[in-house]
Amino acid sequence: MDLVHEYEALRDARAERGRASKAGRDLPAAILVGILLLGVVLVGLFWFPIAFIVVVTMFAVVGCWEVSRAFQLSNTHVPMIPLVLAAAALPVSAALAGPEGLGFATITSITVLLFWNVMSRPAHLLRSLMAGTFTALWVPLMISFAVLLFNEQDGHLKVATLLLLVVSNDTFGYLVGAMFGKHPMAPKISPKKSWEGFAGSVGGAIIVGIAASLFLLNTPWWTGLLLAVATVAAATTGDLAESLVKRELGIKDMSNILPGHGGVMDRLDSIVFASPVAYVLALLTMPGSV
Repeated sequence: MDLVHEYEALRDARAERGRASKAGRDLPAAILVGILLLGVVLVGLFWFPIAFIVVVTMFAVVGCWEVSRAFQLSNTHVPMIPLVLAAAALPVSAALAGPEGLGFATITSITVLLFWNVMSRPAHLLRSLMAGTFTALWVPLMISFAVLLFNEQDGHLKVATLLLLVVSNDTFGYLVGAMFGKHPMAPKISPKKSWEGFAGSVGGAIIVGIAASLFLLNTPWWTGLLLAVATVAAATTGDLAESLVKRELGIKDMSNILPGHGGVMDRLDSIVFASPVAYVLALLTMPGSV
């Protein structure tokens, strides 16, 4: 019977390895979850604007919970109540009052975090305050720029273009990196990310960006080129930044709530950095944004 059990265990392990990608992910689950998430976001973009704001707010709240949970593993207390309130307030303020509302909500949230820490007196006050401030600025503030972009003229098309560029960055980077990747970009931070994969991300995003500028945004082709290059640079920086945080905290994923992906922040790492870049470029290059 022991031999039978060992054989079954070996068979299951082989099957699991067959399903997993080189990055250690369950590809079928990852693809299914990715399609479902993208579908929910697109429905909100094109048919139910309020739903898009709700989804962004939920992502911000869950992302803050994941990051604060990760900090807890390193004995750094992050107060959840003011952080969750900030995660909910920032996207909603951006939707209702634009950049001014987002700025006011950000300052108010940091102030509340400061007083909350002072009143609760955690074991490491300064470390707790810095971790809470970092989380609020990293997750809800940066993702709220997607809401600001959504508020602009043809904002749903601009956000859709942003998502297409982020997806093309991940997809082409993975495919090219898996086939040709030999030179790591940052071996101590993310060993599997290669310069060949980065080149694939840039090339694929440029194709998608130019097509989107011509057929979705009705802007000159060079705006798509500029947006593609800037988005890939920002998305790659966001990916490396999250990898650095996880490495410093000694964790593999922010959580395991998304099958095949890890946590919400493991999917948002590129978007949170790309959203402010896309918003600024939209203001500077696209008609109707100023």
